[in-house]
Amino acid sequence: MASKKLIQDKIVELISLTTEHDAQDPRPEMISQMIDTCLKMAKEGHDSGQIKLVTYALKEMRYAYQVFNRYIGTRKVSIYGSARTAEDNPDYKAAAEFGRLMAEVNWMAITGAGDGIMKAGHEGPQREASFGLAIRLPFETTANAIIEGDPKLINFRYFFTRKLMFMTHSDAVVGCPGGFGTQDELFEALTLVQTGKSNIIPVVMIAGEGSDYWVNWEKHIHQDLLGNGMISEEDESLFHVATTPQDAVNHIMDFYKVYHSSRYVRSDYVIRTNAELTNDSIVRLNDSFSDIIRTGKIQKSAPLSTERDHLELPRIIVPHTRRSFGRLRQLIDMVNTCETI
Repeated sequence: MASKKLIQDKIVELISLTTEHDAQDPRPEMISQMIDTCLKMAKEGHDSGQIKLVTYALKEMRYAYQVFNRYIGTRKVSIYGSARTAEDNPDYKAAAEFGRLMAEVNWMAITGAGDGIMKAGHEGPQREASFGLAIRLPFETTANAIIEGDPKLINFRYFFTRKLMFMTHSDAVVGCPGGFGTQDELFEALTLVQTGKSNIIPVVMIAGEGSDYWVNWEKHIHQDLLGNGMISEEDESLFHVATTPQDAVNHIMDFYKVYHSSRYVRSDYVIRTNAELTNDSIVRLNDSFSDIIRTGKIQKSAPLSTERDHLELPRIIVPHTRRSFGRLRQLIDMVNTCETI
């Protein structure tokens, strides 16, 4: 059997034959680890079902990333809701109106590609600004008429890879009334944001005129989850129940008024802003959020040496405790009310 070093050398050679990378590029090492993992599965005797799952999951993720990478830089909203909602239902009309309003501010829409709310979400953007993430089910075999046949229609075998693509590429999530699947997608989004496993993004609920679907849902969250100590008070800041489609749009656009994007650099939370905050604004943030500061203070900064994206934007550095992400969402909300230079 070949030695570990020989195998590693062959992997490096294979990668170099496939593509060229700069010496400082970390991707060849990560690709090497992927190949090594696959070879270990061959050696460890995993059954065909396990290998099949890993194979299809990796193929689905690679293809989906390839499609989405053509539209980097364009904001996208994922719209969840029931496939059973009829076109004359007020919920359908609200979703269609929301999609239309978001298209007017140049956002793209991502839905599950089916009928009902998913089709409504495509009506405003139409296929040019829509993605469809379809799941292969025995009772839902076709995409809706708007997205069918479009290159941005992606078919998934697994729910977990599909949901990964929803969250990876969403700058906002909107929930419309729906069943188990809608609630699953919505609670996964909230869980990922609450635990810091996903970027903080707006999570908004909309329904048709006269509907109490989300009003009752919010009562359940407040009374049964918060009331029994199963979530923290600040976790209610992670979602917004909108009164109208326009209210939902306003909530999302307000989130990106001053805040642009963020990432962790080592242990610090780096917030990129559309304009530089005033010194008084930084004092206000420090006074209001000392409870989630690990050490030191929130301060303004130029791009850090390890950053490669959005270098033209000013930063604020938050030495975050990596806890209480509802409070971190509240900090972002305050950033959007701060005075800028």
